[in-house]
Amino acid sequence: MTPRALARPKTLYSCYTARMPLLRAKLFIVAVTSLLICCRAAEKPAETTPPELVVAAAANLTEAFQEIGAAFTRESGIRVLYNFGATTQLMQQIEQGAPFDVFAAADTIHLDRLVQSGKVLGDSRAVYARGRLALWIPETSRVSLRDLSDLLQPSVRFIAIANPEIAPYGAAAVEVLEKQNLWQPLESKMVRAENVSAAKQLAATGNADAVFTAYALVLNAPGRVILIDETMHSPIDQALGIVAASGQTQRARRFTDFVLGQPGRAALTRFGYTFPAAP
Repeated sequence: MTPRALARPKTLYSCYTARMPLLRAKLFIVAVTSLLICCRAAEKPAETTPPELVVAAAANLTEAFQEIGAAFTRESGIRVLYNFGATTQLMQQIEQGAPFDVFAAADTIHLDRLVQSGKVLGDSRAVYARGRLALWIPETSRVSLRDLSDLLQPSVRFIAIANPEIAPYGAAAVEVLEKQNLWQPLESKMVRAENVSAAKQLAATGNADAVFTAYALVLNAPGRVILIDETMHSPIDQALGIVAASGQTQRARRFTDFVLGQPGRAALTRFGYTFPAAP
């Protein structure tokens, strides 16, 4: 065997053993890096969705409560989800176990019924505002109205109104027209909507010449607004309360306190609501 042949394996072994410290160093770095990544992942809090409240609210509150909800979320970090609708229908949904946390009605009667049945916590019941009724004539309407008697004009074809059987504002409108001896001659012109928001939409889309709706929904709308004298109908006092089945009573109470407090009252005032005198 030649000297060259004997030297070859010795050279290969030498090269391998020379690289061992470098390989071990690399493996050590990889192991340490992996350990650090795992530790940091363990230290990082798991991402969670922000807490949420589901509020059943009368349709007249659509614009005002969206502003209040946004302000409440900024302050508390609690997101507010709304289900707007007619008060009677919302009450029925709560009776059937709908997963609401707070109920803000358009009157006091329906909320008090839920308190009596144990569906709403009695100690959370509070009147948060007094609503105003208005007649709105959109700027696109072809009729010109100065007062309620002008609704008798032949040019007025359809008048939108929230269903008085389920919506307090609709019931107030009927009360006003009956006192003015206008309900009977105008009844055939009435187009009933599910709630005041839907009634407003009928007028906004040209499917009605005028609409009885909540002042809060039209005070900034283009067109003519005739604010109805509050003495012409029963007060539209609006009450709220915490749903007894809510699993978030503390958060719900924090929201109702916000509505009843200065931030909520300021927003409601901007939308034309007033507040009944304290008893």
